[in-house]
Amino acid sequence: MTSAFFYQECYMKKYLIIATISLVIASCGNKEQKADDPLADSGRTQRTENMLANLKAIGDSTVYMFGHHDDTVYGIGWEADYTNDSTIHERSDVKSICNDFPALLSFDLGHLELGDERNLDGVPFERIRKEIIAHYDKGGMVTLSWHLDNPLSGGSSWVADSLKSIETKTVPSVLEGGEKHEFFLSWLDKVADFLNSLETPYGVKVPVLFRPWHEHTGSWFWWGQAHCTADQYKALWKMTTDRLKEKGVTNALYAYSPGTEPDGDESKYLERYPGDDIIDILGLDCYCFAPEADTTQIANYADKLDKNLGMVCAVAKKHQKAVALTETGYECIKTDNWWTHTLAPVLAKYPISYVLVWRNAHNRPNHFFAPYPGQQSTSDFIRFYNDKRTLFLSDLNGLYNKK
Repeated sequence: MTSAFFYQECYMKKYLIIATISLVIASCGNKEQKADDPLADSGRTQRTENMLANLKAIGDSTVYMFGHHDDTVYGIGWEADYTNDSTIHERSDVKSICNDFPALLSFDLGHLELGDERNLDGVPFERIRKEIIAHYDKGGMVTLSWHLDNPLSGGSSWVADSLKSIETKTVPSVLEGGEKHEFFLSWLDKVADFLNSLETPYGVKVPVLFRPWHEHTGSWFWWGQAHCTADQYKALWKMTTDRLKEKGVTNALYAYSPGTEPDGDESKYLERYPGDDIIDILGLDCYCFAPEADTTQIANYADKLDKNLGMVCAVAKKHQKAVALTETGYECIKTDNWWTHTLAPVLAKYPISYVLVWRNAHNRPNHFFAPYPGQQSTSDFIRFYNDKRTLFLSDLNGLYNKK
């Protein structure tokens, strides 16, 4: 399984699949020369539309991209030197294991709305912008989440027991006619400014996948199930996308990513769906909670993922959307074969475009979702890396941004 021949065989299988996708889809640009960035009929850049087509094509194949949140800005025991541009896209816990970067990077825009220079995890927004452009230039893709503060209470995204009476009023307060509506529009404008700033030196707006208002089927965020009605949640989504488009954002796709609360029920999954005219990607956030490597709980995670991912893929087929496992992971990865014995067997059954695991916090040693040197699952992750189905950055070979 770990022979050089096996590695080469897996690489060639992935290469042939990607080459086929590249031939089928008109790709996105060429960083070697200044390129026009024309708008498609949708009002988005052609490169953004091409990214969506590529996501669908990958989903229709037998492969999927691997992603990791904040992968290139910090990891276990290290943090990037944000004052030194030569460290951009240089280091990664994932790369330290398999000598390759994730195909997909994820970053968070929390605290951008406040006008802060750094996000809620301490990463400068200017560095995030540069990392996004660098990853795009290398052929990768980027998705952005937004853990924004509560515009009514002044608290964080997460619901505090002391503020529950306020949380239920927050979404109505930011909608049209609400007391915080104009204030909240100014927050959306800051997001628009950031998305519009994602332009390469050769004149191309970098296409990204924006994933706000996630895990709304739970109630731990102020936009969650218990804190607003279905109509209010849908209106929040429409206001968000309308405002970004009004401010000239043409390089964003939008992802809808509930948690596992629908429990495989399509109607519950779609209860707050804002509509096919707004959403491009249907997703699912599903985590493995198994303290002390409890095999029963790990098996329960696999069953839950299987049940819910199967349902999401069925919905996506009906709505002609791309589909992804938008967040997952096993904190501390307490078994040595989680990647190939728990995660990969479920993913192999479904036509997803990518899987994203959460971050490796540099300041919290027990908060990591990808392996790092010395971690017990490193050998298994290498097997996962060499699986013919998984795509990392070198596998993409510029799928998103080369002619």
